[in-house]
Amino acid sequence: MTNDVMTKPHHLIASDRVEGTTVRRPNGDKIGHIERLMIDKATGQVAYAILSFGGFLGIGTNLIPLPWASLTYDPELGAYHLDIDDVELKRAPSFLADKDFDWGDRTREEDLHRYYGIPPYWGGY
Repeated sequence: MTNDVMTKPHHLIASDRVEGTTVRRPNGDKIGHIERLMIDKATGQVAYAILSFGGFLGIGTNLIPLPWASLTYDPELGAYHLDIDDVELKRAPSFLADKDFDWGDRTREEDLHRYYGIPPYWGGY
């Protein structure tokens, strides 16, 4: 028996391979990178990607929760696309790296989905 495993292309990716991935605008401009993923404990569905944006060496860095459905992966660039301009990005719901978003407040999550115009991952508003 051999340990050689033939790898076939697939649609799954390990979370540690997503973390750190660049997020770009459709024109290729870099916005930031994915800091971490938020996963629904009951369903296992990825709900949000946390975008690290701005700051220097972690100081003053804003973390922006993005509905997972707002991102599109571009395999040629090895990056996720987010169609948002700087003004929208700066107005987006966010929190500082040394704080945390209140994930227990469903109203804040609903506001987040309304901001991006994307239905909530749990369905309906």
